[in-house]
Amino acid sequence: MSTARNRQHSRVTEGNPFPLGATWDGLGVNFALFSAHATRVELCLFDDQGKEEIERIELPEYTDEIWHGYLPDARPGQIYGYRVYGPYDPAAGHRFNHHKLLLDPYAKQLVGKLQWSEALFGYTIDSPDGDLSFDERDSAAFVPKCKVIDPAFTWGEQPPIRVPWDSTLLYEAHLRGISMRHPAVPDALRGTCAGLTNPELLRHIRELGVTSVELLPVHAFVNDQHLLENGMNNYWGYNSIGFFAPHPAYLASGKVSEFKEMVAHLHAAGLELILDVVYNHTAEGNERGPTLCMRGIDNASYYRLLPEDRRYYINDSGTGNTLDLSHPCVLQMVTDSLRYWASEMRVDGFRFDLATILGRHPHGFDERHGFLVACRQDPVLSKVKLIAEPWDCGPGGYQVGRFPPGWAEWNDKFRDNVRAFWKGDEGELAELASRLTASGDHYNQRGRRPFASVNFITAHDGFTLRDVVSYDHKHNEDNNENNQDGTDHNRSWNHGCEGETHDPGIRQLRLQQMRNLLATLLFAQGTPMLLAGDEFGRTQHGNNNAYCQDNELSWVDWNIDEEGHVLIAFCQRLIDLRRSHPILRRRRFLVGHYNEELGVKDVTWLTPDGEEMTEAHWHDNQARCMGMLMDGRAQPTGVKRSGADATLLLLLNAHHESRTFVLPEVAGGKRWTCLIDTHRPVAQATPQPLHSDTLNLAGRSLQLLELQR
Repeated sequence: MSTARNRQHSRVTEGNPFPLGATWDGLGVNFALFSAHATRVELCLFDDQGKEEIERIELPEYTDEIWHGYLPDARPGQIYGYRVYGPYDPAAGHRFNHHKLLLDPYAKQLVGKLQWSEALFGYTIDSPDGDLSFDERDSAAFVPKCKVIDPAFTWGEQPPIRVPWDSTLLYEAHLRGISMRHPAVPDALRGTCAGLTNPELLRHIRELGVTSVELLPVHAFVNDQHLLENGMNNYWGYNSIGFFAPHPAYLASGKVSEFKEMVAHLHAAGLELILDVVYNHTAEGNERGPTLCMRGIDNASYYRLLPEDRRYYINDSGTGNTLDLSHPCVLQMVTDSLRYWASEMRVDGFRFDLATILGRHPHGFDERHGFLVACRQDPVLSKVKLIAEPWDCGPGGYQVGRFPPGWAEWNDKFRDNVRAFWKGDEGELAELASRLTASGDHYNQRGRRPFASVNFITAHDGFTLRDVVSYDHKHNEDNNENNQDGTDHNRSWNHGCEGETHDPGIRQLRLQQMRNLLATLLFAQGTPMLLAGDEFGRTQHGNNNAYCQDNELSWVDWNIDEEGHVLIAFCQRLIDLRRSHPILRRRRFLVGHYNEELGVKDVTWLTPDGEEMTEAHWHDNQARCMGMLMDGRAQPTGVKRSGADATLLLLLNAHHESRTFVLPEVAGGKRWTCLIDTHRPVAQATPQPLHSDTLNLAGRSLQLLELQR
């Protein structure tokens, strides 16, 4: 213990076991830390720069597995960490090592960067005993520290943003990547929360017509050692180490209030904020990983360990470890974190990475898992948007359609089928009908609504929209993994040339296919999600796994050319049509049943001859053209009355040749008008009347028609 540390002696009292974390009450700070197996906990205080440890204070009380103490002289801005004593017995699941400075799992702010060093590891790396050895080097100089905050913030009178699910349109973006290349964002603010508040950037998002910005992880995360050694970092951020703290690099001001200011600006622009959250694992990795936080606090409680040998971790996340949400205190930590972001930070919803893990018991996924039940019952969490990525790497990990009521889910079946259909693959037509109707084959049960299907063509993980139509194969060479990373199952098509080309025919066809994919996404039932930059054709040059590319390859390029501006206008028109036609975003599933009382079907599937599809048509693997008639007289809700929505006809032709389509006669209809035609690069501003009972549907094109009554 240093001389400086010995000179200072803070007053300490018993304090309280609740709330967990470091809590400023206006007079002092209460510190509380869960550990069921520790024998002693020391609170370590640091100077204002977090460089010198000035005092260690043993937490004096232990109540209900919570170590706690109160420092009446502590104030916001105090920098701290923990040293936790207990058995070092990896075979029994215990990895306590008091030589390692540990982060508070409930820390609201972190300061400093992780510097990779052998001192970070609880074992001696070069020991023949491996992780069974014990390392006595102090890690304090190499780890971030925690900081006590004052949560006070003036929110003003802006009411909460509550966008109904049937009106929701998600816009997935990376907090850093969306502003790094924006010319209106000052250099010092690029890549930060303050950067996203730029008026011109927000104006683009708002005028596009989306309702909700979904940000990739913003929780504090760690850059992997092997990435740093290769000149890269963990750009996406799926490597959390603090579930209550914003990532320090995203705060230009160094203050947590900057995140709240960003939320306030988004809300003032009428935009919701959805956070991508990673509660399935932490950055501590497997038994060979560093000791940074939970491993040193209570490894056996926080992580799922192999029952037959608790030295090793269950790795359902594919990243080395898996958090054990069946443990009540770990479950409490996750739900406390969610409530903190929803209440204190006023976030409007969450997208859960590898969400199957969050509902997995040792015997497998269970929709009655405590976490899923807690979210449904919690008075705060039950009111925000909850979106699951319904798969993981564990046994039985694919759970699309099996999450409980109240949850929406990423629907990769929509992505795969729609890409394959427009690519021209055989046998995709029948499945397309299900995907256009919010995948009722998976979600139309237990009162779930069409919004449960979060439809997407692209996301951060995979090709961008332009790359889907420009590359047959992934090109991930820049990741330094010999192009072995990333999926090979892309259902993409380069249309005759791999990558960029000056061939005008190929360029025009690619743009038309992009319009087809966007229109299918926005005219399908369910909740659409658009990837930032797809509205103007952003490219990653064929890289479909840019998780480590914190550079111009991944950053959104706002130097938009003429083609990009035309595509933006087209996308805005699609979104406007979706917003102005409720039948495109119904609250009930379109099922095709005949309503004898009203004398209508809500949806009818048509062949190019204008006849209703038969079983033979559905099983024709060569069929690539059909019509989807949505009758506005059908009941939009369960109320027994005739609907008053517009009647629309969606025509899709994935053939390379044009098809003559016979337009159906609908009772009370006068004539059809064309609202959009993807064969035309510029979206018409007004409906175009059709003066014939047939139309020519161009090859690889889509049209949306409205019936004039």
